[in-house]
Amino acid sequence: MQTPETSRAPRPRRAMGFWITLGIVLAAPAWAGPPDAAQAWHEARQMVLVVTPGWTADHGTLQGFERTPDGWQKVAAAVPVMVGKQGAAWGLGLHPAMPDGPHKREGDGRSPAGVFALGTAFGYAAHAATALPWRALKASDWCVDVPAAADYNRIVDAAVAGAAAVAGSTEPMRRDLRADGDQRYALGFVIQHNATARPGAGSCIFAHLWLDPDTPTTGCTAMAPASMRSLLYWLRPAAHPVFVLLPQAEYERLRAAWQLPRQALDAGA
Repeated sequence: MQTPETSRAPRPRRAMGFWITLGIVLAAPAWAGPPDAAQAWHEARQMVLVVTPGWTADHGTLQGFERTPDGWQKVAAAVPVMVGKQGAAWGLGLHPAMPDGPHKREGDGRSPAGVFALGTAFGYAAHAATALPWRALKASDWCVDVPAAADYNRIVDAAVAGAAAVAGSTEPMRRDLRADGDQRYALGFVIQHNATARPGAGSCIFAHLWLDPDTPTTGCTAMAPASMRSLLYWLRPAAHPVFVLLPQAEYERLRAAWQLPRQALDAGA
């Protein structure tokens, strides 16, 4: 497996590989959600779009888009990803509340569907080639997945917060040290589902490396190391990137109202 870079690389005008930065500010799309969500969507000029075949599918495709004067334009060929072993369910993000369909719950094995802001990037190395805020993970870092905990849905350093803060959590962030050398969190970033930490609504949702091309996750989105490195290099906080995950039918139903890209994605069979 390829390892993440160990130092921050210079930021050229064009990102390496096929991820191309444009950085053009445009008018806001129509949005039926809360004002803060509408503002976040207005500011978004980069989109990470994942489309799956359906609510119960454990796989899909990921593609990057940038907003241009002509709307969202793709900047990369679609790459395969694995999602939750039970498929997807509506999460809590920037999108309006959705009355129909499954809704994300703690431990349900589903990846959150909807529109989400991006959080901190993280990994096992001290640095990485990304403009996103970077967290070099420690052996004492845990993501708290206990709904009743004060730090539910947050990454916590037990060496600082104390062992009681992470008691009962099942998400050690240094999986290489605590889960038999597991490399899946060697490089990734936080998907800001349930940012207000509503108890039981789901926690610790990341984009991270996959175990292999056929193994689903327990609720995250996983991909090949090369895809993750290119994605992290391309993303720019100033572009207010968003992460969108939708089953194909929901994507088609909501595309016009949410002003999603016109390009049809092959979500796999």
